[in-house]
Parts: sequence; C-alpha cells; structure tokens
Amino acid sequence: MFTYDDIKINYVRYGNKKGNTLVFLHGWGQNIEMMKPIADPFSETNDILIIDLPGYGGSEEPKKVYTVYDYVDCIKSLIEFLKIKNPSLIGHSFGGKISLLYASKYDVHKLVLLASPFKKEVTKLSLKTKLLKTAKKVPVLNKLEGFAKKHIGSTDYRNASPMMRQILVETVNLDITEEVKKIKSSTLIIWGTLDEAVDVKRAYELEQLIPDAGIVLYENCTHYAYLERLGQTIKVLKNFLD
Repeated sequence: MFTYDDIKINYVRYGNKKGNTLVFLHGWGQNIEMMKPIADPFSETNDILIIDLPGYGGSEEPKKVYTVYDYVDCIKSLIEFLKIKNPSLIGHSFGGKISLLYASKYDVHKLVLLASPFKKEVTKLSLKTKLLKTAKKVPVLNKLEGFAKKHIGSTDYRNASPMMRQILVETVNLDITEEVKKIKSSTLIIWGTLDEAVDVKRAYELEQLIPDAGIVLYENCTHYAYLERLGQTIKVLKNFLD
C-alpha cells in the first residue's frame, strides 16, 4: 500500500524485477483484476505493476476533485517511490487517457492504448448502459469471479459518490489533444470496431497525432476488445513489447 495526497493506493507488483517494468492501468469503474489477464503472461520476463486507481478497488477515494493530471501525478509518485525508471504503460479506456497524459510529460519506454479516449465523447447512451451492454458480450469478463456483473458500470454518473461523479465529469470533458502531440514513445493502439464507448475513429486520430504509432483493429469487437481476443492481444503485446 502506498500513500499519496493522504489517500491509500493499492497496487500489486510481481514478476521478474530484472526485466522491463510494465505498468497496467484499468478503466473507469474497474480494478486490478481487469488487467491481470493481459499482465500475467508477461510475469516471467517482466516486472509487473498493476494499480487500483484512486476511488476503485482497494484504493481510497480522493478527498478532492481529481483531474486526469492529478491521476498522472499519483502514478508518477508511485513509480518514483518504487524506483522504477522508463516503464512501459498499458492503459484501458480511462487508464489509457492517464497513460497518454503521462507519456506526454515523462519518459515511457513503450505505450499501449486499449480503446483510450483523449477528447470528449458525445453519445446518447449513459456510461453505465454502454458498459453493461458491452460486458454482457464478453465471455472472459464472466470468468472473473462475477467481477463484471458486480462492478462494471456500477460507478457511473448516476451511481457514483458525489466526489467520483465530479471526477467523472472532469475526466470526460478534458481534451488532451495538444498534450498527445508531445508523445515520443513508440505506441501501439488496439481497438474494437464495434466500440460504443469510444468510437474507433479515435484510434485513427491518435495514430495521426503520435509520430511513432500503429493500430491493430479487432473486427466485431467492443470496448473490451483486448479481453474478447485475449490470445491475440497477448501475442500482439509480446511482439510489440519485446
């Protein structure tokens, strides 16, 4: 457990500390368990760090309204505390937005974006409706000890605490396009063509904004494409990260 800004941050670190450090950041309303399926296969050769973002999992809720910049500062403080240098970041959705902003400010070996928003997404469906609708289509989620059923979308705007509700508004409305242009890290972008939470057109926009970036599209997959095609994701990541 790590303390940042007077709140406790939960994380797990395991694997081969002689290898490169891979930092995994989950999406909104999720936790460490959602990233383990793609992290565990790399533990023999890499140092693995998975974080419960403030407000989720075993981490305490922020005592003030956090912006994405605050989340980046939290991650940076933990990485420095653990004496990690030049990590690779793998972020899904909200965790991807944090990863983008982090990579625009600090040294990152490689960057992996899994359906990562970077500007305001305007849709008719509520966040909870979109996530639940999507989660039902992803068999892998049902195997995570009921996690998806209990937690996916359970902390959207309507059901979130007043604090997390304000943080969600700040997060959704923040456009980091100009910051994304500053990223120098080699970047892999993985996206599902049927993503209803963050339109696949954002993948192409990110590819244009980041100088060294490439896209892997998963046909007929959703916002959780990285889990829907877990085997393929692991192969693609191994080729990119190694």
